Amino acid sequence: MGTLSVLVALQTAAQTTRKQPVDYVNPIVDCANSRWFFFNSASRPFGMVNLSPDNAVNADWGAGYRYHADSIKCFSHIHGWQLSGVPVLPTTGTFKGHLGAGQYGSPFSHQKEVFKAGYHKVVLDAYNITAELTSTTRVGFHKYTFPASAQSHILFDFATFLGPSDTQKGFVKKVSNQEIEGYAIMAPTIRRPKTLTVFFVATFDKPFDSFAGWRNGRLEAAGSQIDGEKVGAYVSFKTKAGEVRKMKVAISYVSEEQARLNLNAELPHWDFDKVVQESRSDWNNWLSRIEVEGGSDTVRSRFYTDLWHALQGRRIISDANGKYADMTGPERRIRQIPLDASGKPRFNHHNFDAMWGAQWSLNTLWHLVYPEVTESFINSMLLMYDDGGLIPRGPAGGNYTFVMTGASSTPFIVSAYLKGIRGFDIEKAYAGMRKNHFPGGLMSKAGYEHNTFKGGGIEFYMDRGYIPHPMSDKRYGFHQDGSTQTLEYAYQDYTLAQMARKLGKTEDYALFTKRSQNYKNIYNPEIGWMWNRTLDGKWAEPVDILRYDNGWEEGNAAQYTWFVPHDVPGLIKLMGGKEAFTQKLNTSFEKAQTHDFVSGKSHDKETLEQFRRVFINYGNQPCMQTAFLFNYSGAPWLTQYWTRQVIDKVYSGISPDFGYSGDEDQGLMGSLSVLLKTGIFSTNGGTSPDPFYEIASPIFNKITFHLNPKYYKGKTFTIQTTNNSARNLYIQSASLNGKPHNSPWVQHDILVNGGTLTLDMGPQPNKQWGTEQ
Repeated sequence: MGTLSVLVALQTAAQTTRKQPVDYVNPIVDCANSRWFFFNSASRPFGMVNLSPDNAVNADWGAGYRYHADSIKCFSHIHGWQLSGVPVLPTTGTFKGHLGAGQYGSPFSHQKEVFKAGYHKVVLDAYNITAELTSTTRVGFHKYTFPASAQSHILFDFATFLGPSDTQKGFVKKVSNQEIEGYAIMAPTIRRPKTLTVFFVATFDKPFDSFAGWRNGRLEAAGSQIDGEKVGAYVSFKTKAGEVRKMKVAISYVSEEQARLNLNAELPHWDFDKVVQESRSDWNNWLSRIEVEGGSDTVRSRFYTDLWHALQGRRIISDANGKYADMTGPERRIRQIPLDASGKPRFNHHNFDAMWGAQWSLNTLWHLVYPEVTESFINSMLLMYDDGGLIPRGPAGGNYTFVMTGASSTPFIVSAYLKGIRGFDIEKAYAGMRKNHFPGGLMSKAGYEHNTFKGGGIEFYMDRGYIPHPMSDKRYGFHQDGSTQTLEYAYQDYTLAQMARKLGKTEDYALFTKRSQNYKNIYNPEIGWMWNRTLDGKWAEPVDILRYDNGWEEGNAAQYTWFVPHDVPGLIKLMGGKEAFTQKLNTSFEKAQTHDFVSGKSHDKETLEQFRRVFINYGNQPCMQTAFLFNYSGAPWLTQYWTRQVIDKVYSGISPDFGYSGDEDQGLMGSLSVLLKTGIFSTNGGTSPDPFYEIASPIFNKITFHLNPKYYKGKTFTIQTTNNSARNLYIQSASLNGKPHNSPWVQHDILVNGGTLTLDMGPQPNKQWGTEQ
């Protein structure tokens, strides 16, 4: 072989073994503190099935996969916001599933555990069973390697409290000696006010010998089926040493027949390794939309783990053929998503926690990198508008939940429209959003206010220009915090005004533009901060800008003062000009630096009062935009400095004990982390008439965005840095497509047409660069 041939062979081998984006994903990040739906392993992007071990049950926080727990209670198939269901576990020996997860669970060791994007392997030490898990979108695939045993079993426990809800009732039927089917009715929660029925079909690659069950902690002969409260079922068989048994569990929120349809559509074979590889490829294709160069393996691992989180949590709840359960009315109704010309659903129906705060995360990341996901979510929201009369701000299993406050879906939809993502009924979307901004819409409801339209305070907002706090003696819902609601509504009104303008609705444009200035009515010039106003119109006393809640939703006045994303110049003017604004904000960051910019390093810490008295908190949504505001006050070098500090203290490393320092909230903080590290952001959520991105200090040498050609003309947009390092964090000069660029902004239309932004970095700020507004 010649020298050239050897070089080519070596290069080919290197390319084959080179790490792909999916290989950097590390599910372990922050999973010691995880919420029920946080941890993912055997799942697909937005998958209906999220199959993984549960080390703890019976809680929303503190349940699911908890890294420092020493036992596995079960493997369950659904880990979603207010969603759970279908826990299973293989066991051997005398059956004890009827005694509860505390008795039948098994110790395990991380030394014998493997978890990746789309795959999980663990050894159940109590039973000497090696369990491997993977999935398609709607089907969980199990591979169990058993020891020699005269009594081996696989149990289905419908007597357990799983994640956010108890199991109200279960039903299991033996179809054959290789198949069972049934459902679990998950009880209502404070957030999800109606029951959730999860249907399943489980098939086995080998026949089982017997089918039996239990009720209220006692074994009973099940015959061919068992149903009722506190029931479970199990199949039993003999195994030889090293015998492999496989099981496929398909789910649906519609029916057992639909679960079987999902099974046949997505997993008609028994090749486990093939599915593992397909899942890996699927994830890699999604993650490869953003390619990064430079940085250590740990830095890249954390980046792709963050991006992976941005594609999790907000689950698909419709079936492969587009059937879904509509829970918006008094009775459960089965409906059909419209089909395209090839007979496939035009979009998926989704379950998700609120879009609260998404203007600073998903609006920018999804709209730019995954516009087809944005479009699917908007159509899903409009589906609920058709079914139930309101565009939701956070649905669970087809239910309205009225999670958080405001009309947080408005900026998401408006930003998409302004960026050219328009594969939905625009007039319907506008009508639905407009309804939410008036009495009877989402602005009438505080968090989880299911039965009244009073806690939102929209009438006060329209009449007085602010919402008092306290608004009334009665709290109609969670998060009845008038000052935060005032600020949110003003921003959301601005965003709707921009869509009204584009659609030629001039009266609405004028109305919502005027309302968008209501934020000024709660700025107290005597103290220099936003503050509560009482029913009588006076400023509330005593003044304590660090007091948590008390008019401020999951934050305080010090954090919310900066919540004017649509009119930062107006806020600067209120504060006395750019210099005063910059000094005040910089001082807030200097104080926040002493506690690493968060309110405690984990959720259990952020619930404590002493950790909540902080000026800036990057562990939650309310002030995610603050570090970028220096771009508006003529000090972009401070945006470059403070974003790097936040990345270093909050969004670095791959420890199970740290990572998001609070509530990751289904990809919101993961998305923010991705944006911080790529150095682009949008304070107003991309809702200005001509959307633009704000430039900070990217941590990589090169970042390539691969754009979806169905939505954007350009193939790629690249951010290239020179002399970049932890020390060289300041932009010295910039060029855009070969021409000098002296602005901290870049227009969306320019970016999606493709090109390159080059940033020359250095150790000292260039205070002349980026000051052009």
